[in-house]
Amino acid sequence: MTLCLLAPVSVDAQSNRDLGKVLKKEYKQKKKELKKGKWEIYGSSFSLETALYRHYEKLLVGGEAVSEVLGAASNFNSKNIGHQMAVNNACNIYARRAGSTVRGRIVSDLAADAENIDTEFDKFYAAYESTVEKEIKGEMSESFSIIREIGKDKQSGKPMYEMQTFFIVDENAASRARIRAFEAAKAESEAAQKYAEQVSGFIKEGFEED
Repeated sequence: MTLCLLAPVSVDAQSNRDLGKVLKKEYKQKKKELKKGKWEIYGSSFSLETALYRHYEKLLVGGEAVSEVLGAASNFNSKNIGHQMAVNNACNIYARRAGSTVRGRIVSDLAADAENIDTEFDKFYAAYESTVEKEIKGEMSESFSIIREIGKDKQSGKPMYEMQTFFIVDENAASRARIRAFEAAKAESEAAQKYAEQVSGFIKEGFEED
């Protein structure tokens, strides 16, 4: 069974075939890269190849309704702590991405209506990203984690590791998390309250991945 057979029926057939080809190629490249890097699966009964395949399967079936977020951690000897660091890193990455997108829309779409718009929203941006980071954790579905040894601790001699944790984010659920964050953060800025309707619209739209 190939990735291109996993398409939801609601997606245009040709578009899905094209996407399936792209993801299948990416899957092969990623599998080769991870093997070369000596990465191993962490916390799963699946093999690395199976976990990676299932991850790309979810991306294909989800289409534009889902996005991928990767969290990373390094220089730790406790695997549990390293995993939590990777989860927190993924939440932070999503929050900064969401904040950057909203900032861009505010500056480009509202700059004509207010002077020094970026400065007026500074407190809002900080509060929004902080709250998104907290809210998004419950909406992120961990796909799989990989780990590898990177050396030994100079004092204890214990192995040191780095980890990568891959997430699939349902953007419909994530949109609700971003709206909750907006409602909590807009109190930090009179400008955010003034333009609440427009900013809320930007947040509901989500963002394009870099």
